Amino acid sequence: MQLHLPTADVFVPDGLPPGDAFSRITHLGVGAHQDDLEFMAFHGILECFHQESRWFGGVTCTDGGGSTRAGRYAGCSDARMREIRKLEQRRAAELGEYAAMVQLDYPSTAIKDPADRRLADDLETLLRLCRPAIVYTHNPADKHETHIAVLAALIEAVRRLPADERPDKLLGCEVWRDLDWMPDGEKVLLDVSGADHLAAALNGIFDSQIAGGKRYDLAVIGRRQANATFIASHGVDQASAVTLAMDLTPLARDASLDATAFVLEKIDRFRSEVEANLQRYLHR
Repeated sequence: MQLHLPTADVFVPDGLPPGDAFSRITHLGVGAHQDDLEFMAFHGILECFHQESRWFGGVTCTDGGGSTRAGRYAGCSDARMREIRKLEQRRAAELGEYAAMVQLDYPSTAIKDPADRRLADDLETLLRLCRPAIVYTHNPADKHETHIAVLAALIEAVRRLPADERPDKLLGCEVWRDLDWMPDGEKVLLDVSGADHLAAALNGIFDSQIAGGKRYDLAVIGRRQANATFIASHGVDQASAVTLAMDLTPLARDASLDATAFVLEKIDRFRSEVEANLQRYLHR
């Protein structure tokens, strides 16, 4: 496995040889920052937890050096914060029983540089090694620029693969913007009910971010509970925790599809849905 940066961290929690560890991955999460996988791809982690035939693998693309920090972390240098966040991500991989965890260690500036193709190269290498059935990543309506840059590199990497080696499903998940706005028929509902204890344990590992000024641990679980209740206005709740995702599989399968148009069409359908209700009841 040839990755561009010599500082990239490859961690196999159960000590299996890397080739064997990666080949067993069925569900892969690709996130920008340490903790993104646990927040957005918890469905994949849960699907594989304590399973022998399903394994979750994680890829974190940035080095964590630009993290916000406060409290006991306020005095941390960028170098120290990178080490702390790397260790936190490794601990999450141990707790979540990941098949493997890769931290590519890019600064956000490199990932957001359109001329820098190294991230796409590394993701292509990992996809060829793993050949996962399902890939979880950031949704294209996310408001964090680094998240969108990671998504762009991942789509490029997937499209470089032969058609029969591409994942069966590519799902864009919620972090810095939820997906409640999407028309109900287009939402992918990922049921993560009955596992708040595991979710809380995974989220709580990222103390540098929580104690550093953001209660991500509470916000993420609260969003999942809200999704479960507000997904339907009529009828009782069918789940206690739900993550919403956008199905990006068409972008993986058809390289001729324009990703921007693909997303804007969804926004247009949302607009049309709102407009129809307003026209029906406010103009009668």
